[in-house]
Amino acid sequence: MMQSRLRPDPQKSLVGFAVGDVYYAIPIGCVREIINPIALTRLPHVPAAISGVADHRGEVVPIVDMRSRFGMSQGDERRRTKWILVEVEGRTVGLVVDRVTGVFGTGDGLRPAPTLGGGEEVRGIVGVTSHDGKMVFVLDVDRIEALTESLRVQGMQLTAGETRT
Repeated sequence: MMQSRLRPDPQKSLVGFAVGDVYYAIPIGCVREIINPIALTRLPHVPAAISGVADHRGEVVPIVDMRSRFGMSQGDERRRTKWILVEVEGRTVGLVVDRVTGVFGTGDGLRPAPTLGGGEEVRGIVGVTSHDGKMVFVLDVDRIEALTESLRVQGMQLTAGETRT
């Protein structure tokens, strides 16, 4: 799992978000920024969960739709949709989530993720915690970043203004 930056308040170590009716969290140390959605360029021949790429402050950022990632249909309510920009292995990746729920700690600790059959590596859940009376699944951001590896290999992750030859 990724190494996150140390936080002065360990009680605020996770950024929570919802996808559908399920609550998730990622380590705050890998979160670069939370933004409203911006213009997106769709690309052919990429994994289904990759919505496309966006030019964010001169950096071309692959955008992963978490609904698609978890096999869910697109929601009707997109007004509260946010993009969580995460830094993984020196690259920025955007996560499309239905809404951000806040910053919190593990409180009662991180419990092991349930074994739910095949596909554990696809889910990327490293543990489960509780927040505000809700079960929250903590994700391994490195697994999400692996989706975008094909873009880097294909040379599609360019700096803004660059062209492919």
